[in-house]
Amino acid sequence: MLVSPSGPTNPERMVRGLELLAGWGLRPVLAPHAYARQGYLAGSDESRAADINAAFADPEVRGIVCTRGGYGAQRMVDAIDMAAVRADPKVVAGFSDITALQLALWRGARLASVHGPGAAWLDQRTPENSAESLRRALMTTEPATLSRLPEEETASVVVPGVASGPLIGGNLCLVVATLGTPDMPDLTGAILLIEDVGEPPYKVDRMLTQLRRTGVLAGVAGVAVGQFTDCADGWAVSVADVIAERLGDLGVPVLGGLPIGHGHGQLTVAVGTSATLDATAGTLTVSSAVR
Repeated sequence: MLVSPSGPTNPERMVRGLELLAGWGLRPVLAPHAYARQGYLAGSDESRAADINAAFADPEVRGIVCTRGGYGAQRMVDAIDMAAVRADPKVVAGFSDITALQLALWRGARLASVHGPGAAWLDQRTPENSAESLRRALMTTEPATLSRLPEEETASVVVPGVASGPLIGGNLCLVVATLGTPDMPDLTGAILLIEDVGEPPYKVDRMLTQLRRTGVLAGVAGVAVGQFTDCADGWAVSVADVIAERLGDLGVPVLGGLPIGHGHGQLTVAVGTSATLDATAGTLTVSSAVR
C-alpha cells in the first residue's frame, strides 16, 4: 500500500513509481488519502494515521511504501496502532521526514524498516541502480553493502575503525526533532545514520552540538554519514568540515561518503537491523529488514 504520512505528493511523479513497483511483480494499491492535500500536509493528521493503520490491519498488504517525505509524520505517529504493527509486521519504506515514522515504529514495535526512495519517483535523481537497491531491500533477505564514494560531499569524513550494532537514524533534522520525545532511541551500542538536505553548515553544527550536549552520542558505536545535499553556503567552512570536527573526537569509527540520502544515486538500507561499519575499508554492511 502506498501512503502519504507527511507532505502532499505529485500524482504525475507517482506514475513512474507505480510502474516500477508493478514491474517487480507487486500490486501497488493507493491508500484512501494518498493524494490528499491540506496545505503542506497530505490531509489531516487523523486521515494520514488512518491510512497507516489500515495498511497494517489489512492482511493482504505485505509492505508499505511512502510516497514522499516533506513534513508532518511526527504530528500523527502517536495515533498509530502499535498492537496492529506488532501483530503483523510489514516493511515500511521511505526517508527524509519518514524518519519520524520509522523511529516511532522502532520505539513502539521494534519494527525494522527501509531507508530508501519513496514512490513519487524521479529517474534523474534515482536511476536504475537506485531502483534495484530499493527492490532488493523490499523483496529479498540479502544484506546490503555500500561503499564510500569519493565524489560525495562527505567523503573526506573518515575516522578509521570497525563497529557493529543496529543501524539507527536517518534524516538528521528528524533525529534531532525526536529528542525529548518517547520515540528517541537509545543509541548505546548503535551505529547512527545521518543525512540531510538544504541545511547550511552552521545548522548542521547546531544539530550535532545538540546531540552531543544531550548525551545521546556518549555510547554510540559508530556513525555512518550519508549525503548532505545542497548544504553549502557563503562561508569557507564546508558541511564535511563541520561533521569531521563535531564527530571526529567521539572515539568511534565514522564513515562519510555513503550514497544514502537526498542526493543523486540514492541507495537503500534497512534501519533497525544489525550492521557493520568498516570505516577503514570504507564500507557499511546492513542486514535485511525482510523476514
